[in-house]
Parts: sequence; structure tokens; C-alpha cells
Amino acid sequence: MDMPMPVTMKMGDLMSEEEFFQFCQMNDTLKFERDSQGNIIIQSLSGALTSIFNAKIAATLGNWNRDNRYGYLFDSSTGFTLPNKAVRSPDASFLIMEKWEALSEDEKETFAPVCPDFVVKIHSQFDDLAYLQDKMNEFITNGTQLGWLIDRFNNKIHIYRADQSIVIHDTLDVTLSGENILPGFSINPAALLK
Repeated sequence: MDMPMPVTMKMGDLMSEEEFFQFCQMNDTLKFERDSQGNIIIQSLSGALTSIFNAKIAATLGNWNRDNRYGYLFDSSTGFTLPNKAVRSPDASFLIMEKWEALSEDEKETFAPVCPDFVVKIHSQFDDLAYLQDKMNEFITNGTQLGWLIDRFNNKIHIYRADQSIVIHDTLDVTLSGENILPGFSINPAALLK
């Protein structure tokens, strides 16, 4: 059966933020997000190749951060409550130290009410590319400074910046820079696929 992903359950505002967090914890074998209208989005799990690629990106970013101690790295299981009230989970994300430390301990234990400074989304085989592009725009609109949408199936990289500009590379064999958001961080996605 072919089912387009993601699947959206029209919920409106039936659940508070706390109730949605509890709902996710009770159904921890599934991956959920929530849009700004309160609708629940059921996400597909990643295939093994996409997961390996994502882990290599996160490990490279983690190694850079270990040496620089610039902030905090989050994996794909982390949910963030964005200013527009959507709860989103990038494949990898980074938050500068000052923003993380400004959160209360209670906020850190739930879907933290903060927008990551840097996000990575990887287009997996079953993802709808237009949906991912909308999600990247949502991150930027809500405060993300730099985002990479890596589309290994179409061999493209979309770079999203805080000024609303989008640069598209027609190859994965390019050195991506953390720019002024992650000073000194760089990565070549094609090299990680080998």
C-alpha cells in the first residue's frame, strides 16, 4: 500500500503543549510533529542508508562542537516548540550555548520552546520534497539562522539563510560552511556518502 508521507491528523487545538508532549511519550514507537494549527503529523522513520548519512553529519558536527564548545547538538528525536507553536524535529540541529542556558530546567525536559540556530533535513526516499522545503522555510521564519536541506535523490543541496535567501547546489560534492553561525565548521556531503 502506497501512503504519502507525512500523514496529517486534523486536530486543531484539542491538545495543550503538555498534553501533546505526553501523547508523544505514550506513543514513543512513532514519530510525531505538530503544525502551527495544532494538527498532528505522523512522520515516517528513516531507512538505514538515510540514517547512516544523518549519523555521519551529526558526528561531524559533534566533533566540531567538542573542540569549539559553542553550543548544543540535537539529534532527530528532539522536538522544538517554535515561536509559531509548531513542534518540529530536524534531522540534526544546533543551538548556541546562550539560548540553551536561558531555558528553565522544565523547558529543557520537554519540547524546548526555542528555535534552533542551525538545522539539517535530509530528503529520504519517502519524504515529500515540497513539504520539506516548506518546513525549512518555517524554521527560517521562526528564527533559524542557517539550514541545509540535503536531497541525495536529486543530487541537490538547498541552503536556507536568515535573510530568506535560498541557494541551490546541483551537486552533493560541495563544501558546505557553517558560515558565521558555526564558525570554522565545514562538511562535504558527497564524502560522507562513501
